[in-house]
Amino acid sequence: MSDGHPPAPEASGPPGRAIVRASWAGTGVFAVVAVAATVADAAVGGLVAVSVVLFALGIGAFLAAYVRAIGRSRYEAIGMGGLFLLAGTAPAAVQRSLLGSLAVQVVVAFTTASIRIYTPVAFGLLVPMYGLGLAGWWGATHGVFPPRPAGEGEGSRPAG
Repeated sequence: MSDGHPPAPEASGPPGRAIVRASWAGTGVFAVVAVAATVADAAVGGLVAVSVVLFALGIGAFLAAYVRAIGRSRYEAIGMGGLFLLAGTAPAAVQRSLLGSLAVQVVVAFTTASIRIYTPVAFGLLVPMYGLGLAGWWGATHGVFPPRPAGEGEGSRPAG
């Protein structure tokens, strides 16, 4: 039912909140399953499945981010640090949250793989691709990049 007003954008925070929530949701699921697999052999299969799914989703997000960034790079100066690490392109809260989620994934993956060395728990080392891919997707979709300097871009060739 419409009241004549346009729908409000994500008024209670920065854009891309769903991406941030997805990153933390995946991190939470991974952490729970990884800890369970560290203490119980019965949970190792679940960890392998969760790790492979999150890795595949991360690869998909990474590639989608890269393709979207290529399109934006015609008009904007997009660097890899700004795109995937959100350096100077995202609000500080978003950057901290997405990179914090990635950091938790790395710590959990290396800690659990170190505790259960030479076991399938090492599949957890694939999971940080999920956090990196979602950070890149946020950067490609919502990141603010400076305009490409005049004389660069489509159809121009570097001197030399």
